[in-house]
Amino acid sequence: MGRAGVRELAGWSGALAVSLITAAQIASSARSELLFRDGDSLIVGMFARSLLAGGPADWALSSVLFVPETAVFAGLDALLPLEVDGVLAVNAVLNLLALFGALRLVAGRRRAGSAPVAWSLLGLTVFSLIAMTEISTSRDALELASLSLTTTYYSGTVIAAVLSVGFVRRVLDRPVGGGMMLVLLVLTAAVSTLSNPLYAVWATVPLTLLLTVLLVRSRDRIRLALLLTVLLCGTAIGFLGRIPLQAWITKSGAGYAQPERWAESLDYYSGLFADRMSTPTGVVGGVIVLALLALAVHRTVRVADTGARLVAAFAWITPLLVAVGAVALGTHAARYLQPLAFAPVLALVAWPRVVRVPRRARLLLIGATGVLLMFGGALSIPRLATAAGATDPDRTCVTDWVDASDRVGGGQFWTVRLPKLHLEDPARLVQVDHELNGYAWLVDRRDFEVGEVSFLVEDAQTVPWQLPVPAVPDEVVDCGRYRILDFGAATLPLGPQRS
Repeated sequence: MGRAGVRELAGWSGALAVSLITAAQIASSARSELLFRDGDSLIVGMFARSLLAGGPADWALSSVLFVPETAVFAGLDALLPLEVDGVLAVNAVLNLLALFGALRLVAGRRRAGSAPVAWSLLGLTVFSLIAMTEISTSRDALELASLSLTTTYYSGTVIAAVLSVGFVRRVLDRPVGGGMMLVLLVLTAAVSTLSNPLYAVWATVPLTLLLTVLLVRSRDRIRLALLLTVLLCGTAIGFLGRIPLQAWITKSGAGYAQPERWAESLDYYSGLFADRMSTPTGVVGGVIVLALLALAVHRTVRVADTGARLVAAFAWITPLLVAVGAVALGTHAARYLQPLAFAPVLALVAWPRVVRVPRRARLLLIGATGVLLMFGGALSIPRLATAAGATDPDRTCVTDWVDASDRVGGGQFWTVRLPKLHLEDPARLVQVDHELNGYAWLVDRRDFEVGEVSFLVEDAQTVPWQLPVPAVPDEVVDCGRYRILDFGAATLPLGPQRS
């Protein structure tokens, strides 16, 4: 292995250590709620296990189909002898490793005077620091970096957007050729748009804008026009590919746009920003992002290299476009703003030049960093395993009772998702609303074919029941934060499906 290979191996080793440290920290904090227990966060696990089980399925998904996320989770679940939480923990580490790989692609080839591996590792480290400042349990908080560790909140789209910038940069950096990068770009755009239309907003729109500006100002118009065509064609193919899957898409992307509510959206996101800045860790995270944005603007103005300038411009233009667009469309979801966390990090890899330091100091810095990462990563493995293996006696009480009952019950979305995932047969818990209508949202609609249930699971998040027929439970089973209302031989009819 040559020196270049050693550098790359050292970079990936360092990235693994940073990923382990970050995943262990978040899994050991209150933010672990989003990794292991949040109702939304469990859809990929439920979907993947349904596909692995084989047989017919009739899933009701949102506008997001979770194609890459499901493929990764299913692969891990099939290969690793781990429980669900263990797979989710490993998945979190792999998401960060994949982000490092994408950053390494963006950083470009190693050239004289450049250090792309070191800057890519620094980029992942800074992103991880931002993630570790995020400590709330809320999925709606303006804590965006840590969402990339989940299987649900668009980690595949984040990585695909960064990869797309990398493919474009690699083509621009080559005097000739770049055919493989173009093929990978069209495939990434197609699969990512098929999976999540947000790719078009996070990657296609800003890259199209930047490539169009370069096309007007540059003499290398053939290559720029080719890049633009490939990107747009890949995105169009992805949208076309969604047409045969409409039966599984219960709400299109257009359904989330409510431009008449832009003022409410502005007030909503302003409130999230104020909440984020009200804590010391939030201020730290905000200062890091602000510094990265300033660096991105500086490099856009000062760097002459076309590829580097495009990356630097993407790092600040994309957050601006996404923030303005989210308000203009009247959206109310923090997860749509994730480019505010990952895009500024690209400023670090836009121009990965060597920082000149004395040889002895450089060797000391490399050695100390390596030792710290090695020990930090090693110590994080048992910490992450402990967090993933933590017992949940209340959930276990519910799943054991349901598995032993040999009957079918129901529960509302935020209540039933966690025990449903951990059941031997998830179909034994049907997802319903407070009126016992089938709630066809992020679930297999075949569950509703049972037609009736004989018990209900509830917790503090359960909306008071309005049952279709008068009924009094024969027994109320106490399972800590859960209660099981057991109606015994009596059954409650399910109402029509809604989403």
